[in-house]
Amino acid sequence: MKRRAFAALLGLALLAAGHRMAVARFAMRTFSLLPGSRVALQLIGIAAPDRVAVAGTGSIEGGAYVVPADALPGNATLVAADANALAVRRFRIVAPPRVALLAVAAYDDGIVFHDSHTFALLGTLAIGGSASDVAAGRGGTFAATDTDGTTVTIAALEPWSVRAVSGVPLGDELIADAPLQAFLVTERDLDGKGGLARIDAHGVSNVVTGTTAEGIALDARRQRVFVADTNDDDVAVVDARRMRVLARIGGIPRAFGLVLSPDGLRLYAVSNQGRDTIFGAPGRVTEIALDARPHVLARSADLTFPIGITLDAAKGRLFVTDEQADVIDVLDTSTLRPRHAPIPTCRIPWKPFYDARTRRLYVPCAGSDEVDVIDARTLSRVHGAPFHTGGYPLAVSISNS
Repeated sequence: MKRRAFAALLGLALLAAGHRMAVARFAMRTFSLLPGSRVALQLIGIAAPDRVAVAGTGSIEGGAYVVPADALPGNATLVAADANALAVRRFRIVAPPRVALLAVAAYDDGIVFHDSHTFALLGTLAIGGSASDVAAGRGGTFAATDTDGTTVTIAALEPWSVRAVSGVPLGDELIADAPLQAFLVTERDLDGKGGLARIDAHGVSNVVTGTTAEGIALDARRQRVFVADTNDDDVAVVDARRMRVLARIGGIPRAFGLVLSPDGLRLYAVSNQGRDTIFGAPGRVTEIALDARPHVLARSADLTFPIGITLDAAKGRLFVTDEQADVIDVLDTSTLRPRHAPIPTCRIPWKPFYDARTRRLYVPCAGSDEVDVIDARTLSRVHGAPFHTGGYPLAVSISNS
């Protein structure tokens, strides 16, 4: 295999030496790859390469550079060429991480792992697509959606393994369901609408919930899943065991981010819109009582362009990211009134993550390729934040193992 790869690289080099060629490049930001990575071969300056070769670790399979899940640390060089252009890219293959993990879903790169204490970059698990969310499951597992494809990638840490589960079209957000030992995933397009997928040991189960399913929240005790059907202006309530829609909660324009109170009695939904956006309507947070007849309890004042939401239950606070104002709004869980002035953050903050154990708020900023970290006790930025991560980060999760 190595001899054939060397011969292919030699042929490409001779092709380049034969006449003056333009310099092209691989559209890959990732450098340090984890075993099990699958990197789609996207090239700039080469429309359809005549030849692609790899020297070192990994191989070319089905339009992607693939690193075996059992690969040892090493290096790889990719070369692609057509009659007029040549592209070269080098990768470093690193060992699977063994320390406390913080995982970032980076749309451009995949799952980017950091040391949760120092924020040091440990490596990237490329998923062969565009990651929109990541969630930590039981036993040291992480799952990530491919929001432009049909797979969910699941990585297990001890021992390290990687698998791709198909049958999840345009997955958006996901959450771990510990009682069912499953992952639940919203699907932006399922049978022309949108839906929910459950991934467990038996495979994948799907149910249509409404148009353009985005946000998700789980009542694990009652096994009820809440799905934000953004373009239906409602939230669907789904039985996670039977994968059946039980009810719909209407009157929530552009329902997007969702978070549930720990007792399962209050649901908070973000309307992802703004008066000076293309939607021309106010962005807000809506509080919903989940009793026998769910109803709206309160609505916040107008927000600029809110998108993500998370909850500090101990202090009765909601943290809401605003993708246009580049701030984190801090609202009271009972009144939805501001509890603190908006906290400035990095550019285009997306789906926030609150870690109650460390009392830290993590905010992925898609516009600046950073993750901001806020101490919830002081509402000030922690030392070392924001830290650089993969391209266009959209979500964060921390290992619960």
